[in-house]
Amino acid sequence: MLSPGVPHLLLSSIIAVSVALMLIRPRGLPEVYWISGGVLLLLLLRLINLQLAWRAVLRALDVCFFLIGMMLLCELAREHGVFDWLSAIAVRKANGSCLRLFTLVYALGTVVTVFLSNDATAVVLTPAILTAVRKAKVQPLPYLFVCAFIANAASFLLPISNPANLVVFHDAMPPLGRWLLAFGVPCLLSIGTTYMVLRWVYRKELCERIEHHVEAQILDGNGKVVLASAALMIAVLLTASSLGKDLGLPTCLSALVVTAIVSIKKRTNPLRLAREISWETLALVAGLFVMVDAIESIGAMRYTAEWLNWVQHRSIITGDLMAGFAVGIANNLVNNLPLGLIVGSTLHAAQARGPITEAVLIGVDLGPNLSITGSLATILWLIALRREKLNVTFWDFLRVGALAMPIALLAALSGAILMHLCFGAS
Repeated sequence: MLSPGVPHLLLSSIIAVSVALMLIRPRGLPEVYWISGGVLLLLLLRLINLQLAWRAVLRALDVCFFLIGMMLLCELAREHGVFDWLSAIAVRKANGSCLRLFTLVYALGTVVTVFLSNDATAVVLTPAILTAVRKAKVQPLPYLFVCAFIANAASFLLPISNPANLVVFHDAMPPLGRWLLAFGVPCLLSIGTTYMVLRWVYRKELCERIEHHVEAQILDGNGKVVLASAALMIAVLLTASSLGKDLGLPTCLSALVVTAIVSIKKRTNPLRLAREISWETLALVAGLFVMVDAIESIGAMRYTAEWLNWVQHRSIITGDLMAGFAVGIANNLVNNLPLGLIVGSTLHAAQARGPITEAVLIGVDLGPNLSITGSLATILWLIALRREKLNVTFWDFLRVGALAMPIALLAALSGAILMHLCFGAS
């Protein structure tokens, strides 16, 4: 007869192996296969029941709705040339200066990340930037690395800037005013320090001149409709956020309305856009929710809750720095999506409030800038580059990330600590 601890050990082992395989991707199989396979194995071995799995999937719906809405909006913007138009403007406004182009691309990536989420910057903006810089015939890597790093550095300015924000605060999303008070200054410091580090890393390439002319891109009527609709959708989301409402369903419904308007205007079948939604990513999110609930069901969260309670009893400076850096580094071991779920459950179990919750979220969002395994957005960025026959290795990214991430994380956490010491922000 099995001892009571054996099922718990087996459950933990299956989940650990599934997450490891998700990161390694043996034979290039997508991440969702390993997570879904792990969930199926847990069910077949009766280590979890269908009721637990169903509750976890229901909890994942808000994040999934958010992702569907953002995917639809980004696909419409890509299809109608919005990102190509913006990228071409950046190249033309650079006036032959690589440094100016670098700064404009960084600013563009910041805006896209803040208002359309970091996945949009990694997946949709990156190919558009690559096309533009190839036409300008300049070294593409500095501008592509900008897309990867700003996708995380600017991802906590607004609740909608990163799906991980919804994961961490899935049951207690702060209203927009409180969010901006807590994360506005830290995120601006993150954006600024990351820019300075990347500019220094690529200082040699940025001294060059752009010798080739790039023709202006014309944004047609449909593109203008998408752009205007995106602005309206963002206004709706910010209103929902300011009222403390869930963001998933408003995001999805707003995107469906925009899709309907553009499809009617263009007289096309809107169902074709369903093929552009990454259903695999949604299944991956749902599977990770199930796995985290499974870990929580065997009481494993009490260990992380105990650690967090211990950290909370340190001083604000010591506690925030410890929590932020511990979570930031841990991202790169398990990826920020499962870690965000674990952190969210831990914050709930420990009934954590105030400075420590903000330090933890900053670590979840900014920590992935250390390595390519840190976040889903960075993995998607890497896949986008490989489709364009560009190879960025783990060590290529780490050489930049090992410098950029700690400096930006320290700056952001220092900003959060300063806000608390000066204004008692929470």
